[in-house]
Amino acid sequence: MSKGKTVTVGTATAAPGTVVRGAIPVTRLAGGTSLEIPVVIVNGADEGPCFWVNGAIHGDEPEGPLACQIALREVDPAKLKGTLVLVPVVNVPAFEAAQRGNPADTFSYDMNRIYPGKPGGYLSERVAAAHAEAMGPVADFEISIHSGGAHSFLDKSIFTDESPAGVELATAMGPGWGCIMSNFNPSGSPMAHLKSLGKVGITVELGGRSATSPEGFAKVGRDLADSILNILRHYKMYPGEASYPSPRYKGIQEALLAPASGIFIPEPGVKFLTMMTKGQRIARIVDIFGDEQSEIVAPADGMFFGLRALPNVTTGDWCCFFCKVEGTRD
Repeated sequence: MSKGKTVTVGTATAAPGTVVRGAIPVTRLAGGTSLEIPVVIVNGADEGPCFWVNGAIHGDEPEGPLACQIALREVDPAKLKGTLVLVPVVNVPAFEAAQRGNPADTFSYDMNRIYPGKPGGYLSERVAAAHAEAMGPVADFEISIHSGGAHSFLDKSIFTDESPAGVELATAMGPGWGCIMSNFNPSGSPMAHLKSLGKVGITVELGGRSATSPEGFAKVGRDLADSILNILRHYKMYPGEASYPSPRYKGIQEALLAPASGIFIPEPGVKFLTMMTKGQRIARIVDIFGDEQSEIVAPADGMFFGLRALPNVTTGDWCCFFCKVEGTRD
């Protein structure tokens, strides 16, 4: 068996069989402190590919950092073939503010829309550019962990560019991750940047405001960490057998908006990631007296995977994400 190689990301340099923490430098702030992106390299004792995990590109989505913490505790570099790079928080200013983007940077607020940024651009563009410069040469494949953040809850769902490698990586997320949706021409994200380099990435969603109780948050972190481990096993980077979702659906996302103002009341018995028929009621909207104002129905055969956290809505507000299922991948 050939031995591994030394891997460097930012200030972290990890010899084979070691775990090293460091940072990707960005700039110095007005108060004299450094703005940098934390990184951990778990470098295997033996040679293999590099799997890169990104968390908290949106600062109100702490599920990625939690999953990285668990994976860091559980992956033994002595048993690893290749490298696991964990970036628990990509957008540090946004994470510190617990907001989707850096509130001090209104011109490039959403880093998952402007990635890979610009080295000479607005602050968030510079953070994205520093991250992209570090990730591009090192990563062979990556996942970016997202959730509903402060706004909503999203159940296990994946976006892929539909390349064979992208679908394979999505499948490697493991049991329960059968909602695999198409994003044929991704842009503005780490997934899109790696695609432009001839590599592969996916965007995964799990968690959000409705799952931040101690039990709910812990379960989301555990599920995501299990997927990180399952991916390592699928690509023969770590001991053990990988497991896979069944069925695996193919579909496209549609956002369902409130046709009236009031209180959003989900239909009793409707469940996440459960097949529905076109026209089936998902929820009704009632006024403050309980009188029904409108309803939200399935726009096609498929399933909903995202639901707003706060029930009060105004006409045009986002209510849920629906996967219009086009068939199965099995």
